[in-house]
Amino acid sequence: MTFQQLNYVVEVSKCGSINKAANKLFLSQSGISTAIRELEEELGIQFFVRSNRGVEFTPDGREFLGYAASLLEQKQWIETRYGEAWNALPATYLSVSSQRYPFTEDAFIELLQSPEASRYQFSVREVDMDAVIDDVYNRRADVGVICLTELTEKMIFRYLDSRALVFHEIAVVDPCVYVRRGHPLAERPTVTEADLAGYPYVSFEREQGVAVDFSEEYRMLSLKKPARQIRVNSRSAMLRVLSYTDGFTTGSGLITKSSGYRKIITLPLAEKSGVRIGWIARKGGRLSAQAERFLALLKENILESIRFTNEARQSRKKSAL
Repeated sequence: MTFQQLNYVVEVSKCGSINKAANKLFLSQSGISTAIRELEEELGIQFFVRSNRGVEFTPDGREFLGYAASLLEQKQWIETRYGEAWNALPATYLSVSSQRYPFTEDAFIELLQSPEASRYQFSVREVDMDAVIDDVYNRRADVGVICLTELTEKMIFRYLDSRALVFHEIAVVDPCVYVRRGHPLAERPTVTEADLAGYPYVSFEREQGVAVDFSEEYRMLSLKKPARQIRVNSRSAMLRVLSYTDGFTTGSGLITKSSGYRKIITLPLAEKSGVRIGWIARKGGRLSAQAERFLALLKENILESIRFTNEARQSRKKSAL
């Protein structure tokens, strides 16, 4: 079976006769008839019945037409997509996989505002940490953005090393609790695990069987089996639940100027070690210019988030005086 034979069958269906199809394709009627007959014999079906009025397609022939037309469209798309005119332009590719961090999204948006390329394919995914690592390991992503804590870093480093991946630290921040502005704990300068007892714990869903070390939240023993728990699967759902309930979650504590965080504040967790924020890539691999540019923007946005978060806390302290 050839694309040429498929084209002959489709043209006969469009023209309604072999003779008209031959004229349109500037071919002999016998040449088209022979090619179609050979295809019928190869597939063991009859495409159409010939008559003085032209051709009438059989049920098998009509079904075959749908597949043939689809294959020809795909062939045309591929030829256009990868043809000489397209390949004359240099391609720029970048794929980013990240845990659910606003600063990753902000850096990606800034990159899109000035891509410095006339032809490019960029992508960004917000997923759980295990998926971020898998994306980079399986080359679905050039870089991944994750965070580590004292409780998880040993296991994560072993996991990264087994996959020939390297973690590059950008910043270390204090672990915090995220709550709404009117939360009963909102006026406290810091909170402890004991302070959180009784409030609903909000966390991101994890795939069954995925180790707790890959959690996006800052792990605490008291939260291993919380009395009240709410699970969500997106950052927007997390922000809405926190904004309208007395629920809380844990993490880096960083917030941004984006509208989703206007009703949210973060409170440092007392006596807890820092959260390490950074990116991962394949060991020994060379990053593209666009990947390097994204990482520079990522660092800028992380530092800006730290600055903005600290200013917001200072402003609350002054208001409380």
